[in-house]
Amino acid sequence: MSENKTPEIVLALEIDDPALADCLAALLGNIAGLRLAGPGEQAAATIVAREPRSMPEDIALTQRELDVLALMAEGASNKMIARRLGISVHTVKFHVGSLLDKLDATGRTDAVAHAARRGVIEL
Repeated sequence: MSENKTPEIVLALEIDDPALADCLAALLGNIAGLRLAGPGEQAAATIVAREPRSMPEDIALTQRELDVLALMAEGASNKMIARRLGISVHTVKFHVGSLLDKLDATGRTDAVAHAARRGVIEL
């Protein structure tokens, strides 16, 4: 009779804070079917936690505007953004307009480029 063995998932951690990395490694190390990747080893998924980036003082974006901007950077349409965030397309259009204004951008691509250059988002 063959054994039904759960496939092992290899997970990598990329965490700036050593204490947090150790804590997560200890917690995740006890989960059956999950193994943390060794140095240089290929992983099926990666948990990434970086120090939060500070927003440039002259750009005051709300958390929702940052959410919309991140999805714009992924190439999402207004309809896709609305679905992902659970808001109306009209509200997305409002946020996109606000982003264009605050980032002094001429369009969506320009807004993402300005935000990346200014350190608001990371591509």
